[in-house]
Order: sequence, then structure tokens, then C-alpha cells
Amino acid sequence: MPEAHLPELPVVLIEEAIRAALIEDHGLAGDVTSQATIAPDAKATAVLDCRETGVISGLPLARAAFAALDPSLKFEMLFADGDTVEPGADVAKISGNARAILGAERVALNYLCHLSGIATHTARFAKHIAHTKARICCTRKTTPGLRAFEKYAVKCGGGANHRFGLDDAILIKDNHIAVAGGIHEAIEAARFFAGHLIKIEVEVDTLDQLREGLKAGPDVVMLDNMSLHQLREGVAIVDGRISIEASGNVDLDTVKAIAETGVDMISTSKITMSTKTLDLGLDIAID
Repeated sequence: MPEAHLPELPVVLIEEAIRAALIEDHGLAGDVTSQATIAPDAKATAVLDCRETGVISGLPLARAAFAALDPSLKFEMLFADGDTVEPGADVAKISGNARAILGAERVALNYLCHLSGIATHTARFAKHIAHTKARICCTRKTTPGLRAFEKYAVKCGGGANHRFGLDDAILIKDNHIAVAGGIHEAIEAARFFAGHLIKIEVEVDTLDQLREGLKAGPDVVMLDNMSLHQLREGVAIVDGRISIEASGNVDLDTVKAIAETGVDMISTSKITMSTKTLDLGLDIAID
């Protein structure tokens, strides 16, 4: 296996998201609590600490939140995205202007807790299927406006990304097939339309559909809501000619058995839409 490189978020996406989040939080008057209780030049040191075991994701966003309010703040990462942390661990340390630290606290934690929750849940799925060749994949079922970040968190947790939107791959689903007049017709039309770098995947609900679809030469086939027996038979039918994705009824109780059928990818919305946040907090270090 080649060495896996950690993903990187584009700086422009981070800056845009952080700016919008800070504007939402600070409103028209700013952090009136800190203005009322803390001197403008007061200094402080704070730690971002983890309160439960999990996989960290979102530190670049947290760092950007503090830097947006005061570029002179010192943000020291004590862990990296993708690292597993235990309760009581300090994930990062921030020092400098106290008002800036407290003004960025909630935005930083909102991203960090949410994305770390996704990374942590993804890692659970990945661990269940680590003994197989299958990879756990996210879907387009993401929080509006947060897709790039949530898919980044999936990668931090050891998962893989499905398409990012409607424009980066062709996925022919049952409704497309119904309107196009048949699975063969839909794939042929897609093949004629697509550029040579665009992959074509087709979703099938039955093994007969799979056999028909293979004749048209898709790049990937999705076996949707099939039983374990059907999945194993589908893998035998494909016989390594193209990649196979399994989807539907995927959770922590079923993913191991699905992976053991021999499929290449398993996609689920559970890793982005059914996760709880990881419990992290910010505490001022008092000497």
C-alpha cells in the first residue's frame, strides 16, 4: 500500500468560512461580555482540551478563527488532524490577547467538535473493515455549506471521499434510468456525453440490472440495498472487471459483513449525518 498523505483544506475556503462564522457570532456590537469585563490589553493563555477519546479534525479552522481576530495570537498545535487523543489531552495552546481568545472560542470549537465527531465516527467504521480491501466512503448527504470540511473530516478518520458534487462524476441512479428509458440507454448516453476524465457509475437494484449494465461498460457499479448473498453473487458476476460499491443499510452492526462480501467501497451517510460532536473545550490556564 502506498503511504497515505493527509488531506489539506484550501486556505481560501477556511478564510471565507471563518469570516462568515465570526460575523454571525459577533453581530454588530462584538463580544460585549469580554468588552465589559476584560481590559483591552489583558493577556491570557488557554488550552483546547479533549474530554473523551476521539480523532481530531478541524485544527486549521480553529487556528484561523483565532488568527482572524488577532494575527499576533500564538497558536501551538500539540496534536495534528488525524491523531487519536485521549481524555485530558491538551490538543492546542493559545496565548495572547484575552479578548481575542474568548471572541474566537466558540467558532473554533464549533468546527473542531463537529469535524472531530465525524472523524471519530468514520474511524469506527474503518476499524470494523480494516481486515478487508473495502474502504468506507462518505456521500453527498452533508450539512449545506460544510461539505468540503465534512469530507475532509472523513479523510482524517481514515475514510474515503465519494464525489463532491453533481459536477465531478456521473452517477446514474434509478430515476435517471427511468427517464432515460433503460439502464443500457442511460450508460450509453453518459458515455457519449462524458469527457475522458469523468468516471461513470451506475446504481443497480437487482442482479439482472447488474448483468445488463455491465454490457454498457460503466467504470463503477453501485449495488444498492442488496442482501449479503446478492452482494457476494454480484462480486462474482463482476469478477474484478470494474470497481464495486455497496450502499444501503450500512451501519456499525452491518458494515463488517458487507465488507467481507468482497466489495471495493461501502458508502454511507452515517459518518456525516448521524454523528455526535467530540467533546472538546477551551480553558484559561490560571497560574
